Parts: sequence; structure tokens; C-alpha cells
Amino acid sequence: MSIEIPPGLTELLQGYTVEVLRHRPPDLLGFAADYFTRLRDARDQEAAAGPRKGVNFDGEPMQTESNGEEEPGRDEEDSDSDFEPPVINRFNRRVSVCAEAFNPDEEEEDTEPRVVHPKTDEQRCRLQEACKDILLFKNLDQEQLSQVLDAMFERKVKPQEHVIDQGDDGDNFYVVERGLYDIFVTRDSQARCVGRYDNHGSFGELALMYNTPRAATIVATTEGALWGLDRVTFRRIILKNNAKKRKTFELFIESVPLLKSLEVSERMKIVDVIGEKVYRDGERIISQGDKADSFYIVESGEVKILIKSKTMSSKEANQEVEIARCHKGQYFGELALVTNKPRAASAYAVGDVKCLVMDVQAFERLLGPCMDIMKRNITHYEEQLVAMFGSSMDLLDPGN
Repeated sequence: MSIEIPPGLTELLQGYTVEVLRHRPPDLLGFAADYFTRLRDARDQEAAAGPRKGVNFDGEPMQTESNGEEEPGRDEEDSDSDFEPPVINRFNRRVSVCAEAFNPDEEEEDTEPRVVHPKTDEQRCRLQEACKDILLFKNLDQEQLSQVLDAMFERKVKPQEHVIDQGDDGDNFYVVERGLYDIFVTRDSQARCVGRYDNHGSFGELALMYNTPRAATIVATTEGALWGLDRVTFRRIILKNNAKKRKTFELFIESVPLLKSLEVSERMKIVDVIGEKVYRDGERIISQGDKADSFYIVESGEVKILIKSKTMSSKEANQEVEIARCHKGQYFGELALVTNKPRAASAYAVGDVKCLVMDVQAFERLLGPCMDIMKRNITHYEEQLVAMFGSSMDLLDPGN
């Protein structure tokens, strides 16, 4: 079935998505309401007062491609951001002439032949090093990542070579291995340098994800090396995988007893911030005495919780004792986050285990409504320790 996309919808949603990625708002619905209200007001003002040159949101211009660095000489108050994103006129951007419809949820089995660019062992090692911190690759399983790496090709560049040009249709996604690359945006027939990639980062994904023209020009200022991924492979593997992962996370989060009391919108916020980690049999997930930085929900497999108790005899003091096991849908690691104390126990994978992981900032921001349940569980933990060791000292004064 062919569905016609209304004119302007792609650009509208791209603008909103980029602002979400830039600002990382805790309240997506509130942010959306504010964002679209501002766009509507700007449109009404434009209609009343004549053409405008651009639309800013919260006084900051819109981001184009990712992972750039700031332009030298900017104000100190902006120094924490990667680079100053350019202002894009959302009302006057042209639509890509080759923007095919793409719905990851409706895609059938892959029919396109796999793209493979042969590489030496040395090239493969360099590619893996360049890609290890690329956010878009984080949720790929080993087979998918291997297919992506197989499909990537090396591109050597020379000073002043244009890698991509503003307004062109997107063809490749690029990962920087080495070299310096300036980011230029043209407005009112004037090109302005808005940032730089310095031997790391990636760019080009937005045009592939949203079927829009390139939003900036990237020019090499030194000799360098890039790794490119073609449009078809990018969309077939990365977009489809991210959509599937999100749907899987949504269904799983709905089944977690701890989170059932949350509103649907609150659970969706959790889906936006969680990551997935895989642990092998016997691998330690958290260590007693460590500072807490994450909260864990068991997605599949089994996790055993062990403790070295201070109330045990000196002979037994260095021996870990199993006190609990966590299975699918159960959680651990919350105790130290709730009490702001070091980890009171260690956790180990029993067989292969998958966990959904949330960092401490997201935990504090999003799981407030669940705090009473978790605090009640602390009382249960204390009762367990008293029954096993005759004391709950290990919760009151956790550590090695």
C-alpha cells in the first residue's frame, strides 16, 4: 500500500527530532507542545510581518549533523556544546527528490544483496576502533554490527576536499577515523563555518534517516580518512534495528511489575533512555563497595546477588554468600541509588544474561513514582540479612 506523505511533514518532524536530540528534554510531550507552539507563533508572525530569515528555538539555532566541535572564539557560556548548530529555515527547505517512503515496521525480509567491501586485518582493526563509540551502532547485535562493518568502505580525503555538500541528497553515512573537517552552512548566499570534527565523530545520518537534503557542507582541512556506509545498508540495518529495539523495549517495560504504576507517557520516557547490555556466564555486573552509577532490569536470563558480610567470622569474611536471585522482569542495583551509599552486594550473570540499564541521572528523574515501592523492598532486604547473618549492618554500612 502506498501512502502519500503530506508536503512539509518530513521537514517538520526532522526539526522536532533534532531539537529533542540536542536538548534531551525529560518531558517529551511538554517539549513538543512548546516547540510546535513556537513554530506556529513564528509562522503567524511571518504571515503578518513578511518573510523571516529563520526560526530559532529557545534562542538557540537548530543542529544539523552530529558530533562536531565548536567554532573557536565562541562565548564561554557555550563552550560545553559540541559545536554551534546552524539556523535552518524550516519553511523554505526543498524536499529531497529521491526521498522514498520507509517504514521499518512494515519492511519484509531483506531482499537486497549484502554489500561487502573486502578489508585487510589492519583496515578492520582501524575501522573497529573508529566505530567503537558511535551511538547509532550501540544497539546492534554482533551479527548486525559485523554486516555494517563489512559494508563500510574507506575514503581517503585531501585538504579542501568536499565530503558532502549542503542541499545534496544523502548517499552515505560517515565515521571519522582521522583528520580535521570544517562544517559550513550557507544562508543568504553566505557560507559560515559553524564547527569542526577533530579526528573523531560521525556525520550524515540525518539526511538518510529523514529523507532530507544535506543540511551542511563538510570540508576536509587536512589529509584524513573516513569510513562510509551506503544509504541502503544504513536504512536496512540501523533504522530497522532501532525501530525493532524500541518496540521490544516498550513491550518489555509494560510487563515489569515495578513500572506498572507509571503512566504510559512515563514508561515511554524510560524507553527513550534505557540501554541494553549483555553479560556472559559468571561475569560480574556490579561489585560490592563500588559507587553506584546504574539501575538494572533483567531482560532475559538469571542474576545472582552475593554479599561479603561484615558480621561473618574472619575466616569467612572474604567468602561471598548468595542472598538472592533475579529473573526476567526483576530489578537490582536500586539500593545504592536510593540510599546514596556504595553497592551493598555484588551481582553475577548465571548463564547468558541481558539487562536493560538506566544511568543514575535518568533513574532519579524518571523513577520518582516508584520510589515508595523500592523503599519498602529495603525493609525486605534488611529482614533477609537479619535472618541470614543476625544483623542488617551490611545495608547500614555497605562496602567491601
